Amino acid sequence: MTPPTYRDVTLVLCLRDGSVLGALPSFRVDVPWWQEAAPVVAAARAAHGSDVTILRLLRAEAGRATGGGPVSYLAEIEQPPATALAPWPGNPVAEEPLRVHYARPGGPANDLRWADTVLAERGTPRTGPAEQVRTWNLSSLWRLPVGSSATWLKAVPPFFAHESLMLALLDTAVVPALIAADGPVMLLEDIPGADQHHTVGPAALAMVRLLVGLQVEWASRADELLALCLPDWRLAPLADAAAEAVARTAPELERDVVHQLERLLDGLAQRSDEVDSCGLPVTLVHGDFHRGNVRGTPERLVLLDWGDCGVGHPLLDQIAFLEYLPQGEHDAVLREWSRLWRAAVPGSEPDRAAQLLQPVAALRRAVVYRGFLDAIEPDEQIYHASDPADWLTLTADLCRRASAASGHPMSP
Repeated sequence: MTPPTYRDVTLVLCLRDGSVLGALPSFRVDVPWWQEAAPVVAAARAAHGSDVTILRLLRAEAGRATGGGPVSYLAEIEQPPATALAPWPGNPVAEEPLRVHYARPGGPANDLRWADTVLAERGTPRTGPAEQVRTWNLSSLWRLPVGSSATWLKAVPPFFAHESLMLALLDTAVVPALIAADGPVMLLEDIPGADQHHTVGPAALAMVRLLVGLQVEWASRADELLALCLPDWRLAPLADAAAEAVARTAPELERDVVHQLERLLDGLAQRSDEVDSCGLPVTLVHGDFHRGNVRGTPERLVLLDWGDCGVGHPLLDQIAFLEYLPQGEHDAVLREWSRLWRAAVPGSEPDRAAQLLQPVAALRRAVVYRGFLDAIEPDEQIYHASDPADWLTLTADLCRRASAASGHPMSP
């Protein structure tokens, strides 16, 4: 079945003090993705004359992979609306230890007050209403008009709090310019241009050059990265977390998938030695490097969303980039990736390293999503519920393909 390209939205309203008012009549939003708040805010205003702030997801249909269908949110409002409200079962503001601050009543308002203070102190006060763009368990994003431009208010959960630390260190020609940060809340300069979700050809190759350039720069500074409490995705530390992820997800997997994964885990130490022999350094890993996390113009592209970053082998970033890239673009991108690393580290073997790391990169993604599920509140786990099993199934499939291609059952 084709997934729906819309949401049927129910908003459960509360006041800033946490008083629950009830649910607005449902309305349709033509953008399916659950985390996209801006169209919900606009539709609530059009349908009910209510200005709301989306706090968090309450309910959605399982199996829709973050988009479409009936969906309910908790939303904050300054005063009760004129529209009659229906009772809502349960208490959507009941205390939940894993709830992020921006999903609580008053949380977004506190972030906006901080941002307005920073902007006023810089002499660039906000000049229009703040626009809520997105909110979910991985981030809250607001656009703040400043004259003819804007700044961006971003808040992240505690496990992404190193993002602002990393942005403060990276080249602002390549990443968003950090204006200020307060722990997991940050203000970022606007990036002229457009999101690059569908970019192909030379611009896609330029994205790879930007990433590899940063990775070469940080290749001798892994200790600095680890001191920032970035996740450690070197193969030896990754092994224990991977074994745990496989064991916990095994009930959701087919027996052959589990068998393939166990063989991969058993050989991970040997594979690590073989990867090391290819000569590429441990360095900064973006962690979610794909075209949707690039914005800008042909003259200047910027790499976004560094909350997923960590320390590990640089070619761990290949799998996400290739995932949504048209198949016909893969060869050119892989050639460029290999050319860049051979030039940066003469005598290295990036192609062999990439082959060895393919299943490991997928395995790492499963570990990451397992970590998300452990760190986010139950109502929002639906965003990632199937991800560990999906990535572990892909890991096993990559192992099978490598074995079939080599004709050796133990091939990497």
